[in-house]
Amino acid sequence: MAVQLLKVSSVATAVFASSGFYLYSKNVDFSDLSIVRFGRAAATTAVISYDYLTTLRAVQYGTEEYWAVKSKVHRRSAERLRDLCCANRGTFIKVGQHLGALEYLLPEEYTSTLKILHSRAPQSSMEEIRQVIREDLGKELSDLFIQFEEKPQGAASLAQVHKAVLPDGRTVAVKVQHPKVQRQSSKDIVVMEILLQVVHWLFPDFAFMWLVEEAKKNMPLELDFLNEGRNAEKIADMLKQFTFLKIPKIHWDFSTKRILTMDFAEGGQVNDREYMRKHGINVNEISRNLGKIYSEMIFVNGFVHCDPHPGNVLVRKCPQSNKTEIVLLDHGLYQVLNQDFRLDYCRLWQSLIKGDLKGIERYSRRLGAGDLYPLFACVLTARSWTSVNAGISQTPVTQSEDVEIRTNAALYLPQISELLNRVPRQMLLLLKTNDLLRGIETILQTRASSSSFISMSRCCTRAIARHKRSKTKSRTRRLQISLSERWSLCQIDLYELILWLRSSALARWVSYLLNRLPYTN
Repeated sequence: MAVQLLKVSSVATAVFASSGFYLYSKNVDFSDLSIVRFGRAAATTAVISYDYLTTLRAVQYGTEEYWAVKSKVHRRSAERLRDLCCANRGTFIKVGQHLGALEYLLPEEYTSTLKILHSRAPQSSMEEIRQVIREDLGKELSDLFIQFEEKPQGAASLAQVHKAVLPDGRTVAVKVQHPKVQRQSSKDIVVMEILLQVVHWLFPDFAFMWLVEEAKKNMPLELDFLNEGRNAEKIADMLKQFTFLKIPKIHWDFSTKRILTMDFAEGGQVNDREYMRKHGINVNEISRNLGKIYSEMIFVNGFVHCDPHPGNVLVRKCPQSNKTEIVLLDHGLYQVLNQDFRLDYCRLWQSLIKGDLKGIERYSRRLGAGDLYPLFACVLTARSWTSVNAGISQTPVTQSEDVEIRTNAALYLPQISELLNRVPRQMLLLLKTNDLLRGIETILQTRASSSSFISMSRCCTRAIARHKRSKTKSRTRRLQISLSERWSLCQIDLYELILWLRSSALARWVSYLLNRLPYTN
């Protein structure tokens, strides 16, 4: 028996040694092997699960000590998850960035920790970049560009961008996919699915399978840069009425599934207040115009750019006109809203703005929230139920309310998890988009502004009126609908004018004069 064991161990040692020598000779990175990536993810999941199971069992539920201990476990677990994403890179970083954007859905310990993944994306070597260009475009890099900066302008989870100059002298941005991402992504998603199922078995309240379903659907689209180019041209055409919006032109002759070449766009990130101050850019104008763009996408067109994190939204002053412009980048992830969903979503937002509780319940239920419609309204608006009752356009956002919402995200995590599994898949990316836009407004300190509600109201009114006109053949009825639409838009214009007068210097001057007048009894 001992002899047999010795033989087996000798063979196993020889196999492992020869395998290791082969992999080393081929310059294979051990951290990129599927078994290593799976082992790393499984170990992290086991440690996080064990931490929750053992630590929280030792304290009484609902006490101050319980919440303090739970917050520490959240923080430790978020840091372990962040380290896993950084180690496995690619799809893991992409999913981690998604989680980090859900500020009003996940505990603050997770979102604040995972946010840094936007600056921790891996970089491919210059040789890897040359190899991808050689394989996809069939030529050497030096034959395609007269200048190509080796240091990337930016690196993301799936690709990195280099500044280059074409033979005709045009300056372009060349987005090149990391070479290993395509091969690893499908395996990574399977790993995530298995591990999330295990976690759900251990913690029945943790029902985050929607995250894997979204990754399965969206990752192939995001990895197809030709699809991204088509999205860029489509949205540029849809929103051509907004002269302040710039979408970089795609250069199709220099683009493939893994390479996207577009006009190079200068500008500062939308969350860079110092850049805006230095260049004389009005933050309120930026916030207002961003609201117009997204209201038009969501409510009117039903074709929504779902990754508006600050690195994908640039602001600048046009050198020729000196007007402020917004540059929208990274068009890989779009959500297409079907008509019934889009119209119910329009009507829900109209109800939320007005404080119409019957409408809020009706349209929330139609969007799948069921009895969780009060929670759905709070999640969607990132406002308290008190503010929702009063009408969110009537109650300004306060810091205490923001803290309350973030605290409740941790308290109601099981209910939020259930809600996210109930609502249509289209809603998930919209919630992520809402949170990213709110994050920008918070940094710009424009969340208290009514401009976003005004843009929403206009777009909802137009979208519903357009739908009604399409459903009738009667000219008289169409005229009635158009007149009603015009009247509603006039009311919104009047409301906007009143708000402007209240905040304008004229209003303050008149108020000052009235206060100076002698008081007579």
